[in-house]
Amino acid sequence: MYFVTGGTGLLGNAIVRRLSSEGETSAVLVRQPDPPDVFDDLDIEQVVGDLDDTDAMDAAIARSDGVFHSAGLIHIGFSRREESMRFNRDGAAAVADLCLKYDKPMVHIGSVNATAIGTIDQPSNETMPFEANGGQVDSSYVASKKAGVDAVLERVDRGLRCVVIQPGFMLGPYDWKPSSGRMMVEVQKAWRPLCPSGGCSVCDVRDVADGCVAAMRKLISGEIPSGRQYNLAGHNWTYFRLWTEMARRGDRRGPLKPMGVVPKTIGRAIGGVRSMIGLPENDINSAGIAMSSQYHWHDSQRAIDELGYRIRPAAETLDDAHRWITQHHATS
Repeated sequence: MYFVTGGTGLLGNAIVRRLSSEGETSAVLVRQPDPPDVFDDLDIEQVVGDLDDTDAMDAAIARSDGVFHSAGLIHIGFSRREESMRFNRDGAAAVADLCLKYDKPMVHIGSVNATAIGTIDQPSNETMPFEANGGQVDSSYVASKKAGVDAVLERVDRGLRCVVIQPGFMLGPYDWKPSSGRMMVEVQKAWRPLCPSGGCSVCDVRDVADGCVAAMRKLISGEIPSGRQYNLAGHNWTYFRLWTEMARRGDRRGPLKPMGVVPKTIGRAIGGVRSMIGLPENDINSAGIAMSSQYHWHDSQRAIDELGYRIRPAAETLDDAHRWITQHHATS
């Protein structure tokens, strides 16, 4: 039995499904019992609690064969930093402490946003310094995910058996909330003439889940060392290309061009005004605009060589993600 946090999320749910396909059982940490639909076709045990509920996690981790920690708070902005740190840093530390207590192997899900940023000419890899190419935007998400990875690696120095997975921009089925699929929902709801000027590394959540399970197996067998980090990214695309492909699948017109300096400035100003008058930070904010202007392009060769990581054709991922989105989330 494996213990999985974040099982209602995109990657956590894909990991549970991958384990189930191999005949493995999972105990999944949930905030409330019986989340509708999410686990309907799976034979799993639900552990009701949160990341700060160490008593609930303690018993499950003690009897598990290993732990996949995929729970995380995603807020792309400068606000909610304390909340993000409590969830992404302190939550990771709590899970790692229990794994260390019971000597259980752990696969920790970080993010490529907790690694070096790439460029058009040079996608980043696991050996590139975090500060390379001007560094990541110091948003609450970036800072807290990086702090979570650091907390886990500090416990590796104390004997924790752990591998860190850094996924790219994941799309695919079983995106219940939706998370990454929200971009597809928004692009297909209405025509958007301008798109972000940067890019991301598009990958399939099912491939990332396969990589996570392979990492656990190889960590247990000793084929890979504790503390090893892996980028599980994919196709390095501009947002212009990604939005064009998303829009086409929803029978929408694609963007005309990437966002220029003036729209970016207006967007930052709108976000700043909202902050000044005490309104909550929304998707249009200076951190989000700055991050979407960067090229989050990454190299997954280490994972390909050591984990057998597979990057399937982007068309397959986008087709399946579109099918899921139209069946479960309104796009009109």
